Amino acid sequence: MSLLKREAIKAVSSLWLATLAGAGLAFITQAILARLLLPEAYGVFSSSLSFVMLFVPLAGFGVAQFWLKAFGQEGWAARRWLSGSMRFISYSTGLVFCGLIAWAMVGPHNQLTTLVLCLLAFHVLAQVILELVSSRLQLEERFLSLAMWQLFPHLSRFLLVAALALFLSKNVNVVLGSLMYAAVAVLMIPVGYYMLKPMFNRTFCLVGHENYTNVFNGERKNWKTVINLSWPFGLAAFAHLIYYQSDIVLLKYLDSDTSAGIYNIAFLVISAIYLLPGVIYQKYFLPKIHRWSIQEPARVREVFEQGNIAMLFLGLIFLIGIWITADWMVSILFGDHYAQAAFILKILSFSVPFMFVAFSSGAVLVTQNNMKLKVKLMILVALLNISLNLVLIPLYGMVGAATATIISNALLALLYFITAKRLVIKN
Repeated sequence: MSLLKREAIKAVSSLWLATLAGAGLAFITQAILARLLLPEAYGVFSSSLSFVMLFVPLAGFGVAQFWLKAFGQEGWAARRWLSGSMRFISYSTGLVFCGLIAWAMVGPHNQLTTLVLCLLAFHVLAQVILELVSSRLQLEERFLSLAMWQLFPHLSRFLLVAALALFLSKNVNVVLGSLMYAAVAVLMIPVGYYMLKPMFNRTFCLVGHENYTNVFNGERKNWKTVINLSWPFGLAAFAHLIYYQSDIVLLKYLDSDTSAGIYNIAFLVISAIYLLPGVIYQKYFLPKIHRWSIQEPARVREVFEQGNIAMLFLGLIFLIGIWITADWMVSILFGDHYAQAAFILKILSFSVPFMFVAFSSGAVLVTQNNMKLKVKLMILVALLNISLNLVLIPLYGMVGAATATIISNALLALLYFITAKRLVIKN
């Protein structure tokens, strides 16, 4: 049965377009900040935000992704995990938030960086709420609502930063920009609470399973039990960000704030491109893959075989497109202060085909009991990435960071493909 059914194409297209709009707003928001701030000040903001984002997976530690697996395999019986999940999320999020504040205070920072880090620490709260509500909407297969929900924080930040640029353009500084991010994070908390309530009162629609019956008669799982099953997802997300985003943080501490700011421009463009495979595999296919691994294993093979070919082809197209458009795109969007980012963007473009294939091959490794093996592969690549950055950044600066990224992404795609082929597809 072909994966390219009309309803699948429609769902993926609408989700991708709406997600692209959200990414576009995020992109424009950072472009506005980059234009309002000098590269050094923007480097403080971008490196601080990247540092905070590194620790987002530790808040909740994979609970949102675990929900997709639990409800996909257990159906309504998975409600037994909800109360323990929320308690664990409260504990872990509080610990991460306090840890970030402590690092801001005692780390090797000037007063400006300390204040920016403290404000951006609130971004952790927004991301946790965002992921939990997203899991609920994925389970309901409400893909348009999912896209709108993920658009909400990007739109809110854009409106606030745009207002700053419009009314206070000559007085905008990095602290005001960080304050806008913190304000949106605080706003997300009550909205997310309202969105999650249906999961606890049985008024949400779990697609792929029978209508709710009184199947939830078992013992509720406590937060310690939740950790035992959610940690591979949390550790995987943490390892992903280490090899995906740590370059910016290490550039700040090993090189300069200016280098971090310029490199982040190229990173923003690459991140926008990765939205396409991310939407297809992490938003549309992921809850289905969990369900198919139990009910229809043959369809998992289709996702793997057809997806790898399509992703490699698309990745090569984007590589060529970046080389053609990088110079004028960076100049128009970010200004001449960031001209060096075009060269870094061209180097990073070589990692695009590898990452597209990694999205496709890695998607099938979340099924059954393969997640722990996937985490091991990700940790291996993360350690390689950090080692390469520690060696190459002091020698070659931004070029060294980009080179470390390409090598890491190529190894990740190869390991995912070989492992998925051997353990999942052949079995």
